[in-house]
Amino acid sequence: MELSPIELKAHYTNLLHLHVKWCGRRIEKYEQLLSHGSERLIVRLHAEGGTSSIGIVNRHLEENRAFISFGKHFHEKGLNVPQIHIISPSEDSYILDDLGDETLLKYVLAANDFNTDIIDLYKKVIDELPKFQVTGGAEIDYKLCYQYNEFGSDNIDYDLDYFKQRFLKHFHKGEVNASQLESDLLHIKDKILEFPREYFLYRDFQSRNIMIKNGTPFFIDFQSGRKGALLYDIASLLYDAKADVPQNIREELLEYYLKVLPQYANVDTGKMRSYFWYYALVRILQAMGAYGYLGIVKGKTRFLESIPYALKNINFILNERIDKNELLYLKQIFSELLNANKTNDKA
Repeated sequence: MELSPIELKAHYTNLLHLHVKWCGRRIEKYEQLLSHGSERLIVRLHAEGGTSSIGIVNRHLEENRAFISFGKHFHEKGLNVPQIHIISPSEDSYILDDLGDETLLKYVLAANDFNTDIIDLYKKVIDELPKFQVTGGAEIDYKLCYQYNEFGSDNIDYDLDYFKQRFLKHFHKGEVNASQLESDLLHIKDKILEFPREYFLYRDFQSRNIMIKNGTPFFIDFQSGRKGALLYDIASLLYDAKADVPQNIREELLEYYLKVLPQYANVDTGKMRSYFWYYALVRILQAMGAYGYLGIVKGKTRFLESIPYALKNINFILNERIDKNELLYLKQIFSELLNANKTNDKA
């Protein structure tokens, strides 16, 4: 959220008043936290007595309503989410639990390799995922979804177009055969639409949105959730670019998810295992669109750092996990992108 000094001061003042209204304690100091790709203002509030909480300011009211509604629902279901304590009358500000600064991604980067402790932490996270998808998805109010109510045909079309407009146009320098590209993207879409879409799809289930507090995972940034299929979120977690999970560990963790999931839902794990790769593809394509938009259009160049990881991941899936006779044009496009990236790195 790009705010003038006057706007920032007004927002800080409103959060301080909201905190006093909630618990009666004054704020001794506050600090602005990184919002990454979001336009929210995120502030840690340090109160009298050594306690702290998180204040959020967001002018997108529909996004706030989704987060607040889903958060309250998940909290009532006993899921590990921050409790929301107070909401401003204008619905543009709210205060919730402070879960600290330790994300799953921080643990991964600090470890330098995927040792047993990190794998066990991922398994703790995966133990919780079906609770959101199945238990949390029951009785949730999908009318409050602020982007799409369902990850269905329209949403997939949007994500694939986002990839083309925000990534491909910026980074692919050659001619693109639009007809062949559309044919391959439609094939991915058709595969995805073969699965039931009756579960809660978290949408941004990645290591930066998973907080670790006293060894327990807690979950944030679920406001983009919608109804959808089960495989999307586990693909988001395992193909989170910056975490760079080794491929053999990805497949071990996928098997762990497919072992946990039948405790919550009646599923065909064999079919899920073979179709997982199409969900991984569409997730990476959507993420690449975001890297292009945030990195080029919005000028947040740190998002461009994820592109080499994404290129490596998508080339592996296309060439090692998709049938050799499928998606031939997409394989060609990404081979060209990967080679161009390697050339740029050498330069």
